[in-house]
Amino acid sequence: MSKIKITLPDGTVKDFEKGVTAEKIALSIGKRLAQDALAAKVNDNLVDISAKINNDAKIKIITYKNKEGIDIFRHSTAHLMAHAVTDLFPKTKLTIGPVVEEGFYYDFDTQHHFTPEDIVKIEKRMNEIVKKDIKIERIEFSEKEAKKTFKNNQYKLELIGELNEQSTAYKQGSFIDLCKGPHVSSTGKLKAFKLMKIAGAYWKGDSKNKQLQRIYGISFPENKQLKSYLKLLEETEKRDHRKLGKQLDLFSIHEEGPGLIFWHNNGVILKNELMKYWNEEHKKMNYQLIETPDILNRSLWEQSGHWDLFKENMYTTKIDGRDFAIKPMNCPGGMLVYKTKAHSYRELPLRVAELGYVHRHELSGVLAGLFRARAFTQDDAHVFCSEEQLESEIISIIKLMKKMLAAIGFNDYEFTLAVRSEEKKDKYLGGDKGWLTAEKALKNAFNKTNDKFVIEEGEAKFYGPSLDLKIKDAIGRKWQCSTIQLDFNLAERFNITYEGKDGRKHKPFILHRVIYGSLERFIGIMIEHYAGKFPIWLAPVQVKILTIADRFNSYAEKIKEEFKKNNLRIELDTRSESVNYKVREAQLQKIPLIIIVGEKEEKNKTVAVRTLDGNVKFGVKVNDLLKRISDNIEKKEQSFKL
Repeated sequence: MSKIKITLPDGTVKDFEKGVTAEKIALSIGKRLAQDALAAKVNDNLVDISAKINNDAKIKIITYKNKEGIDIFRHSTAHLMAHAVTDLFPKTKLTIGPVVEEGFYYDFDTQHHFTPEDIVKIEKRMNEIVKKDIKIERIEFSEKEAKKTFKNNQYKLELIGELNEQSTAYKQGSFIDLCKGPHVSSTGKLKAFKLMKIAGAYWKGDSKNKQLQRIYGISFPENKQLKSYLKLLEETEKRDHRKLGKQLDLFSIHEEGPGLIFWHNNGVILKNELMKYWNEEHKKMNYQLIETPDILNRSLWEQSGHWDLFKENMYTTKIDGRDFAIKPMNCPGGMLVYKTKAHSYRELPLRVAELGYVHRHELSGVLAGLFRARAFTQDDAHVFCSEEQLESEIISIIKLMKKMLAAIGFNDYEFTLAVRSEEKKDKYLGGDKGWLTAEKALKNAFNKTNDKFVIEEGEAKFYGPSLDLKIKDAIGRKWQCSTIQLDFNLAERFNITYEGKDGRKHKPFILHRVIYGSLERFIGIMIEHYAGKFPIWLAPVQVKILTIADRFNSYAEKIKEEFKKNNLRIELDTRSESVNYKVREAQLQKIPLIIIVGEKEEKNKTVAVRTLDGNVKFGVKVNDLLKRISDNIEKKEQSFKL
């Protein structure tokens, strides 16, 4: 039998017999790898671990440690769940069961109304199928054969018709489902899972279609991972920004404006503090601040490319018989500001920033408090620079990101480089040369910061690659907020130029850049990161004074006025409730510092101070406390020590 050459990720080349499976290749590398192997990437194509390889190829074994491996594992679990559902409820029609960020789901068309008791039964049946360790097989058939196999399922027939090519399905025992794959090799690998909730859904997300029942789930290779995840969910529930937002009187959402945020006084204070800090840091970095209109003409959005590639997410209207759109992004307006006058190389780098309010049409099913809203403040900035300035500007932005995020309490983060997918080039603007230049520039600049980054293929925006910073919150979750996008399309589309040293017109490089991203989403992340216990500089109410009895109200009022003179946000509670009751209430409001005054404090002109974590100090002089609080705020410290 003829030999083929297999190149491994580290560059090692091995000879194998033609027709060798990816599983055997994994075994040749190591027994543990073969046990963990879920699939393989052969010449950048994902295949089953049982797939035979007949030609020279580059191969990477995919495990649960890879993003592709997680997706394959969880999609295989979605099939496992569908298998169990059809066993228990045979009249159920299957639709689709994709992987989502929080796990997987499957949509079912059934007359039976799923209940929590059904979930228990489905999980039990799933475990029975797992114990049988049923082999999972890939089946390929023509469109005609596929239609015959799924003749009683209109949803599968619709999908087959859209494919207009050879179809594939995956079979485990008597269960078969239309699917591109790949999948794990057997049901026995799917040992740790949990079905999380039941929800309603429409076929293809269209409310004009029939309503289906959706079951969400999560899965892991090991039970200890599942237990850790469920524990994390418990902690997440305690930190839910929607509950804390109501408890701390920060914001509300109403049926009269679905997906839109109603900010209350405390929330406005929090938001304004973040914007104040943002403005201060940008002035230090010589950014020019601008504001652009909310509604702009269709011609602008056609010029930017949004009308063709982003229209479904835009709100449009007619004014004087002409098409307009509410801006989903600040960028095109920023380009118009740049073009109001001629620019010279002497002005570069030109840094222009905007806290702009944008609107995007999101489906009602994905709205999630501050995390996914239909209108939000985007802290956009555009840096116009020459090619020679590109690397230093990217490095400068990275430093600004890290500085600002650290001040807000995010010191743990990772970087990813989002590049385009070679398979879907048609979804991106611009040619190969521009994309390669942009991706190389981001890599080169970032390498000089000595930070590590991971490449994410296919995650680039339609107009250019991006360097994204993912922060890690207090309970280990990762959030993508800050980003740098190198755009080589807008300068061409808007004819953005500057006069070079040679007296000729040149097109600048344009760096799109955000620190917070969506300010609303960032605040949601902050609320959950701090569990509502904000550092003093961010807290809507920084200090609360509690009196032991009415006769000490006058002394407490003097302290309050002294603190207000120093621009501190302070409240006074003189109610005739017990001190313990008032302390508990202040703690529920997550107020960082509680001052208690009574007879001893009034006599000695001091106060008793209590922090949110329960530490208490008596006999503190008011002026000393004021100075320490002011220093804490100026330095933006994360805690206050007595």
